Amino acid sequence: MRVVAALLLSILISGCHRTAPAHLMREADGPVELVLPKSGVYTGAYLDFGEEEDAVTLEGIEEFEQMVGKHQAIIASSSYWGEQDFPTANLNLIWRHHSVPLVFWSPWDKPYAQDRGPDRFSLTEIIAGKWDAYIDKWGDAAREFGKPMIVSFANEMNGTWFPWSGIFYGADSWNEASNNWQGPQTYRDAYRHVVDRVRRRGASNVQWMFHTNNYPYPYDVWNMAGAYYPGKDYVDWLGLSVYGQQFKDEPWANVQSLVDWPYEEMCRLDPDKPIMIAEWATGEFPHAGNKAAWISEALNLFLTRYPRIKAAVYWHERWQNADQTYSNLRVNSSVESLDAYRKGMANPDWIGDPILRPLSRRK
Repeated sequence: MRVVAALLLSILISGCHRTAPAHLMREADGPVELVLPKSGVYTGAYLDFGEEEDAVTLEGIEEFEQMVGKHQAIIASSSYWGEQDFPTANLNLIWRHHSVPLVFWSPWDKPYAQDRGPDRFSLTEIIAGKWDAYIDKWGDAAREFGKPMIVSFANEMNGTWFPWSGIFYGADSWNEASNNWQGPQTYRDAYRHVVDRVRRRGASNVQWMFHTNNYPYPYDVWNMAGAYYPGKDYVDWLGLSVYGQQFKDEPWANVQSLVDWPYEEMCRLDPDKPIMIAEWATGEFPHAGNKAAWISEALNLFLTRYPRIKAAVYWHERWQNADQTYSNLRVNSSVESLDAYRKGMANPDWIGDPILRPLSRRK
C-alpha cells in the first residue's frame, strides 16, 4: 500500500494528467525488460543536464513533465569516459521516476570540446585493450544496476565533430582484410570490442543502440551508416539524430527532408530492429522558419509516416555561441513552440510510460 500511495503522490506532485499504469517497475517481481509498443511511440527527453550532460535532477525531470503535460518514458543523459565512473546515482533516480535511462556512453576526455581529433580514449587504444579494466568495471556496475537501460556508444560517428569520427581513423582508405573502409572498420571493431566485454560481465539488461547522424558529413559513400554497422548481433536499436536549424546562419529544413532518406537507410541495415529518433530538436529562428509548425510536423510524422520508429527523445537545451547569439532548442523557446509540443504530446499514441514484462515471459 505504501508503494501505491507513493506512486499516486508522485503523479499528483508532477502535475501530469495520467493514470498509474499497472506495468510499472515492480522490483519484487524480479528482472524485467522493456517491451516495444505494438502501436504508438515512446516519448523521451534530454533536459539540459549541464556541461557534461550528467547533472540529472528529479526537479528538472518533473518540471519538464509538468510543462509538456506528459510523463517521459525515456530520460537521456551522458557518461563520459573522462569521468572513469558509472552513473549509478543518475540511473537509479531515473528508474525510481518510472522512466528508462538512455545513456550516451562517449569515449571522450576532458575538456569535452568538439571538432578535435582522438584523445587518450582513441578507438585504436580501445581495440588494443588499454581500457578493458574500465569497460569491465562499467559493465559490472551496469549488471549491478540490473534494470533495463539503453546505451548509445560513441554516437554520430559519421560526422566530424567527435574524436571517434571515422574521418580520424583512415576515412576512405581501403582495408583489404575487412573489405571495408578503414575509418568505419576501426569504429566497428571498437564498438564490437566494447559490447563483447560488457556482455561478458553479465550486463544482459543493456540494450545497445547504433546511433548515427541523420546525414553523413562528409557526404560520401565511405561515410554511410552501412559501413559502420557492427551487425545485428551487436545492436538492439537503430538510432538517428535529427536536428533542424541550430545556428542562425544555417538553412531551415522541413522534417520530412531530414528523416525520409536516413530512415530508409536505417531500414536497409536490418529488417527488424526498432528505430529511435535518439536526438531531435530545432532552434527558434523566426526569420528563417516556424518552430511551432516544425514541432507539430515532427510529432505527427514520427507517429504516422515511419512505422519502425518506436521512440523519440527531444533535445531540450539552450546554449550561447561564440558570436554571443543563442541556439535555443528548448520546447519552451516561445509560447507557440511549447503549445505545439503540448498539443502534439496530448495524442495518446505518444506513450509516456515504459511497458515492461518479467524476463520469464520472454518467448
